[in-house]
Amino acid sequence: MLPDAVLPVPASLMTLLAVFSPLFTAPSFRTFTMLACGFLAQPGKRTVCGMLAGAGLSRLWPHDRAHCFFSRARWNPDDLGICAAKLVISLLVPDGGPVAVLIDDTLFRRRGKRVWASSWFHDGSAQGPAKTGYGNNWVILAVRVRLPMISRPVAVPVMAKLVIKGTSSASRLWLARRMVTRLAQELPGRQVHVTADSAYAGEELKQLPPGVTWTTRLRSNAALCGLPPERTRKRGRPRVKGDRLPSLAKIAATAAFSQVTVTRYGKTEIIAAAAFTCLWYSVTGAAPVTVILIRDKPKTGYDLALVTTEKSPDVAQVIERYAARWAIEVAIEDAKQLFGTGQARNRAARAVERTIPFMLACQAIAVCWYATAGHHPADAEARRLNAPWYTSKTEPSTADMTAKLRRVIIAARFKRVYADQPEPEEIHAIRLAWEDAEDLAA
Repeated sequence: MLPDAVLPVPASLMTLLAVFSPLFTAPSFRTFTMLACGFLAQPGKRTVCGMLAGAGLSRLWPHDRAHCFFSRARWNPDDLGICAAKLVISLLVPDGGPVAVLIDDTLFRRRGKRVWASSWFHDGSAQGPAKTGYGNNWVILAVRVRLPMISRPVAVPVMAKLVIKGTSSASRLWLARRMVTRLAQELPGRQVHVTADSAYAGEELKQLPPGVTWTTRLRSNAALCGLPPERTRKRGRPRVKGDRLPSLAKIAATAAFSQVTVTRYGKTEIIAAAAFTCLWYSVTGAAPVTVILIRDKPKTGYDLALVTTEKSPDVAQVIERYAARWAIEVAIEDAKQLFGTGQARNRAARAVERTIPFMLACQAIAVCWYATAGHHPADAEARRLNAPWYTSKTEPSTADMTAKLRRVIIAARFKRVYADQPEPEEIHAIRLAWEDAEDLAA
């Protein structure tokens, strides 16, 4: 057994992995590096032992070393997520520009009563009317970026928090607000624009740090109020909110809609929108919010209502920002289907709480590697040659990114270590020569 044996890592990938070295001890960082390479190179199941086999160390390292990395090693998954977020922002977000953040939750299905924090949760992908599934529910934070080789917005998941029923962590909004607050603290002076669906609206938004805006879909029965009236000279406490506003349907019936040009879902179109400022006192307190009513096709009413805490927002940008929220749905699907996130079968509390953040960090590393070092203009054309039925393919997909990185990691294992070491082709030729000699002797 060679417990400290390691395999060659491509220099372009090692540059990204080295960013995480301050989070670990020296032995744990070697384990992190090898397991990350094994996770990215493994074409099969990404279990803990699968990562070890993917790294080619299954016969060199005891499998306990890989399991102990998740269950007992000294490192923090929150720090890992922050480091991944900083890496993505430094490489893929313009310097000093606003950081677009997407929030959503998903269920990683598990079996067994001993799996930590597993329970029944809502699962939109489940079959049947119940839409429930058993497993671990995670709130995921992703950074939305624009890659030069891809026209659509790309969400890069970087942080994750486990939903634990019966504790304060049972609230998804509470977990999301904590992650956003930690990220904002690590990015002083940067504007952070958060976008989430209607489930992420509640009293937690009253505690948003400065520099953070929150955009979500507004519920049709939201209790909106007007801005507080001017103070009078009468005795008593001044009013903190105005009169209750009518329903959104009644507001839309009398609102003045204007034409707005937006680019969403790959199309540029003109829609009708109306915006007004009010208070959503039960959610954001005394902080004013802007409500945007969107009308696509009908001549009356509205199709979608958005609310944002941004002051004096650009209506078109808010609409495009919310439409780009779909990128996190694509990222979660890629995490499950392409990267194999959630396939680890560990059950202990610390192992469960660390494995998903580790896998999402590996996904972020893969996207950063392809965007900075791995992309080649001929990638899409090569993919069309191998799969000619993709006649309209012009951009690389996430599957193309992972396949290329996997080839690079595997190819690095066959790099010549010593000058006099024979190449694999030379060894193969010698074996063929020996086989011919044996046939002639017979």
